[in-house]
Amino acid sequence: MPQSPEEIYARIVEAVGADGRLPMPPVGEWDSFPWEVVDGALQPKGLRPPLEAEPPRAGEEPGSTCWRCENPDAGVIWANDRWLVSAPAAPRGLPLILFLMTREHMDFTDMDDELAAEYGVLSARLCRVMSALPHIGRVHVGRWGDGSFHLHVWFIARPARLPGIVGSMAVEWDEMLPAPPMPVWRGDLDTVAASLRRAADAAT
Repeated sequence: MPQSPEEIYARIVEAVGADGRLPMPPVGEWDSFPWEVVDGALQPKGLRPPLEAEPPRAGEEPGSTCWRCENPDAGVIWANDRWLVSAPAAPRGLPLILFLMTREHMDFTDMDDELAAEYGVLSARLCRVMSALPHIGRVHVGRWGDGSFHLHVWFIARPARLPGIVGSMAVEWDEMLPAPPMPVWRGDLDTVAASLRRAADAAT
């Protein structure tokens, strides 16, 4: 069971004190981070001129390496013949983040209508299962395709009742919050996996 908002808050206070101010995560060093401090104020970075071409993503060019294809079972908590649901190697700041991925090496735009229909069913199913966990406020779904070519969609469960950890900024908090205890995280993965298996069995 995910920790309650009170337990999460207590974990933060234990880590950094009563003001709850966590250290700056490494996102501030990312090339894609759009802000910088100028004269003591946070300002948007200047936009750089266009590149000649989009840089290739991991696994996009023939002969390039795809981590998922080389590690087909890594982190997988549920799978069928065409899809898998995987988890990161370790818990992160938010209660639960999972990835829905195709087994086949393809991009989002490569899905035919049949596979796209399966994606819709599985996305709704995964959202329902994750949303049913205690203390989950919302499950956000995100597809960022700039790092890896292999189709992967993020399912991000944010905690309930913690103001500020909402909307797109919930992803930024994932980089800052102390990770939940490993037994809690493992238990939630097992619960989601069992629920996905029951739903798949019921649909056949």
